[in-house]
Amino acid sequence: MLFARNVRRRRSLVSAALLTCALLASACGGSDPGDEVRTVNGQSFDLSPQQPGRVRGEKVDAIAAEVPQAIRDRGTLIVTGTGNASPPLRFYASDDRTSIGSDVDFASLIADTLGLKLELRAADWAQNFVSVDSGAVDAFISNVTVTEERKQKYDFATYRLDTIALEVPKDSTWTYTDRKSLAGKRIGVGSGTNQEQLLVRWNEQNAAEGLPKIDIAYYQQTTDYYLALAAHRIDGFLGPNPVAVYHVATAGQSKIVATFSGAGDALQAEIAVLTRKDNGLVGPLHDALQYTIEHGTYRKVLERWGLQSEAVERSRINPPGLPKQA
Repeated sequence: MLFARNVRRRRSLVSAALLTCALLASACGGSDPGDEVRTVNGQSFDLSPQQPGRVRGEKVDAIAAEVPQAIRDRGTLIVTGTGNASPPLRFYASDDRTSIGSDVDFASLIADTLGLKLELRAADWAQNFVSVDSGAVDAFISNVTVTEERKQKYDFATYRLDTIALEVPKDSTWTYTDRKSLAGKRIGVGSGTNQEQLLVRWNEQNAAEGLPKIDIAYYQQTTDYYLALAAHRIDGFLGPNPVAVYHVATAGQSKIVATFSGAGDALQAEIAVLTRKDNGLVGPLHDALQYTIEHGTYRKVLERWGLQSEAVERSRINPPGLPKQA
């Protein structure tokens, strides 16, 4: 019996590993660096580590002069993010080690405009904030939402609308109407994200109305929650819309049943570059982003990764953010 259980366990682990490789699309080694993934609507994604199609910018002397002298003397812009977060935002190329994605492209474009060489670093979500706090990195670019709580410690320069999606298994038959539809459902969410705050708030509102609680399941890795979704261990997952769109198109195992502002009904949330408050960087970061918006390179990055629907008309410094938790 023990032998049989071990065999079944090994088979289960192998199946999970194969599924994980398929879901990430960036491959588990042995793939051609020139491979592309083509989605159902014809959008193609270059997964090569070379990234020949990356949108590059030019140094703008007036904006580069705004950068604090210590960073100019160093000659690099150090940007951190969640290493293999979620395609198409930031994930590993087909060599399984080079970070690519829209957030990497935006970081590169900002560095170009500031006349600096980009130095990319990676850490888990919480550690990225610690790195900014300590001054070890200059900025955190990883689908970070502006929140009122975060604004107490950090400055923000926005570059994308924050839209989140509710993704469910493709064969799911339950219908989403509003937050009440989630009562009694097991819904996955990334720990420490604004999606978590929104889901917790909906849960509190449902409970106040006497509805069953939402069973919230927390995940740190993209592969983990997509494996749970594929295995029907959760009824749905609340996460960034670009990630859901990419996954639905490339894996074909799920569907999006609703999209929301990252702040819920309160306001249209925005994604921003995060930097330590009052370190002198938010001004040049904002001006670099605004320059790319006005000169078209910003739009090219969005088009390259299929994110046109999340374009902002202008970059903003510290706009209204997701409300504080009670």
